[in-house]
Amino acid sequence: MDRSQTAARLLQSSAAHSYDPDVEIDWEAPLVPGRWFVPQHRSSLYGTPLWGSLTPDQRLTLTKHEVASIAALGVWFETILMQLLIREYYKQDPTTAHAQYALTEVADECRHSVMFGRMIAKLDCPVYRVGPFDQRLGTFIAATATGPRMYAAILIAEEILDALQREAAADESVQPLVRMVSRIHVIEEARHVRYAREELARQVRAAGRRRLDYDRLIIARAAYLTGRRLIAPGVYASVGIDPQTGARAARSNPRHRETLRWAGAKVVAYLRELDLIGGPGLVLWRRSGLLGDQ
Repeated sequence: MDRSQTAARLLQSSAAHSYDPDVEIDWEAPLVPGRWFVPQHRSSLYGTPLWGSLTPDQRLTLTKHEVASIAALGVWFETILMQLLIREYYKQDPTTAHAQYALTEVADECRHSVMFGRMIAKLDCPVYRVGPFDQRLGTFIAATATGPRMYAAILIAEEILDALQREAAADESVQPLVRMVSRIHVIEEARHVRYAREELARQVRAAGRRRLDYDRLIIARAAYLTGRRLIAPGVYASVGIDPQTGARAARSNPRHRETLRWAGAKVVAYLRELDLIGGPGLVLWRRSGLLGDQ
């Protein structure tokens, strides 16, 4: 299917299945005591001695800060994506379905970023930001990225978040607020994933070998950031654990490593199919925790 047909179908889907978080979510409803904020087994410390040392309330608190970290990284990636899409739209014919869908996706991401921001505020958590180097890298990518590295970098974050949120949305042990935020994001993000996957395949076919060598490295850096900063080290301070101690425990936790591989399985398989994993960036992929062949 060519890009205009895909865009036309996605525009129809957007008109039929878009949600306003201000209307769909009861932001005034209190949090439910005793409910998790991510499924218990997805907590980064689950099953470790540190987890065993926490009280039940501390375990709930940790998952609250973990979902806030995931949401903050989602906002960071979505802000970059919106800039990329606007830059692409600037060069396009505004009468085409492809250009109009790009703007429709920007509108979706605007609502998602507001929704994630409101959830973080409702949870009374800090905004867990990426470090200075990645802030500068994000600014650079937003201003310059095109082609495969543009779509693949965003696809990594979108598909990993999608896997985590699909599970959370269906888990009745999770807070209703988190489940509803997850449900809205999953439904609307399915369109974005399809758009990015099809556009990425087209861009790869059009790219030269030298271009793809460079793109693989940028894509690998995005994978590394996603895997290593999905759960920011600062979340562990919320339960009295030194951030670096908590981060090391999470990286060595077999259950957390399995979560990362599980969440990244679909996008890793797709990027391998397109030959976008390899070269010098392979070491970053391995350090990300997302590869299933470590």
